[in-house]
Amino acid sequence: MGDLLRQVRQTIDKYDLIRAGEALVVGVSGGPDSLCLLHVLRRLAPEYDLSLHAAHLHHGLRGADADADAEFVRRVAAAWGLPLAVEALDVPALARDEGLAFEEAARRARYAFLARTAAAAGARTIAVAHNSDDQAETVLMHFLRGSGLAGLRGMLPRTPLSSYRLLSTGEGGGALDLIRPLLEVPRTEIEAYCQEQGLEPRFDRSNLDTTYFRNWLRLEVIPLLEQHNPQLRAVLGRTARVLAGDYDLLRDLLDEAWPRVVRQEGEEEIVFDLAAWRALPTGLQRSTLREAIHRLRRSLRNINFVHVEDALLVARDGTTGDRATLPRGLMLAVGYDRVTVAGEARLGPLPDWPLLLPEGEPVAVAVPGITPLPGSAWVLEAALLPRAGLPAGWEDNPDPWRAYLDAGAARPPLRLRTRRPGDRFQPLGMGGRAPKLADFLTNQKVPHAARDRLPLLVTAWGIAWVPGLRLDERARVVDSTAEILALRFLRP
Repeated sequence: MGDLLRQVRQTIDKYDLIRAGEALVVGVSGGPDSLCLLHVLRRLAPEYDLSLHAAHLHHGLRGADADADAEFVRRVAAAWGLPLAVEALDVPALARDEGLAFEEAARRARYAFLARTAAAAGARTIAVAHNSDDQAETVLMHFLRGSGLAGLRGMLPRTPLSSYRLLSTGEGGGALDLIRPLLEVPRTEIEAYCQEQGLEPRFDRSNLDTTYFRNWLRLEVIPLLEQHNPQLRAVLGRTARVLAGDYDLLRDLLDEAWPRVVRQEGEEEIVFDLAAWRALPTGLQRSTLREAIHRLRRSLRNINFVHVEDALLVARDGTTGDRATLPRGLMLAVGYDRVTVAGEARLGPLPDWPLLLPEGEPVAVAVPGITPLPGSAWVLEAALLPRAGLPAGWEDNPDPWRAYLDAGAARPPLRLRTRRPGDRFQPLGMGGRAPKLADFLTNQKVPHAARDRLPLLVTAWGIAWVPGLRLDERARVVDSTAEILALRFLRP
């Protein structure tokens, strides 16, 4: 008994969970953990000058048993002289309306209720009764789901409730903190404390239902693993604390890198500078993408490693117009000089390319000079250079919107136009073969919506350059080339 009280006090002081003299809302289901927590905090209240407020949510499930739970908590609060807030919600209906699993809907509803109770009580802190066994289950659950460091560090002693999006209405936790004073206390010690103190908690039979993932882990998986390592729960808790320190280090690096790589940030869109982002180490590239998702959707739930890794590969190795689909209505798009994470509707169907108006008139190209693209912010810059004026490394030009042509082969008049039925060209490196342009664009995975608007550089003899993709074999610079036509699409 004394050991548990001392351990909770140590946890409170070590993590600075409670401010002296504050109002504190305590979530109470009526089970052993929450009843123990309320009893312990009531004993510690004079020491910390706390004003306690109990809160109980009826989930609209389990019928008479749930009604009895609420009545039990009412009797306890009255006997202990504590104010109590009780609210009933139809969580199964909420789960259907929000498109959530019941466990997730219950969690959101519970925290939203606690946030409302705290606001009414003038409290900034909410205490919940997660214990070290819950921590072990959480770490193992996140591991099996493929979580990164943020998930493998498990639950924290203190968490800003504002990090959760509680309901589809956007209701959040404001400036509230969620604290877990029992996080380093095993469930066996909690049950022993209840027995020693004469507490008679309620028992939730749904905790035996192994169709719920967490219950399955607790009742079937963990006991099996403990046959190989009886200290499994302690090991998982220790691992969580170690990884929490590693996460803090990575978070510091992320906070330092974020302003260097982010060009634009809004509620519906985050834009990275492509070159700066690609210069980051892989770990930070992954972290910035996860952070972007979190800032736009305020949660990483249901965002697993595969989602982030697919987006990472597109952002790192893709070319202009490439996209990756993310859950929760988000998409990543690679632009000419940027990587954008935004809602699919905001990005729209067109990539960030220099595009012409569909079925517009051909545009005469000024050589040398600047040619604006109608209906676009892009321009085409053209210059004539002597052979000696070619920049170093021009053969490995990394810019898909820049090209060097044999000026003698690319004879005027030069025009920009969109594709036409029957168009063919000889892609550089294909041995003079002349596939249909339509087939080439399909093979290059050009977004369908962009194919009718992609500008083509056309000479007297045909297509000399498909910008962003390939030169025509007949326009390439050869040993006998004396003059170079240097072309570049850019946005001034």
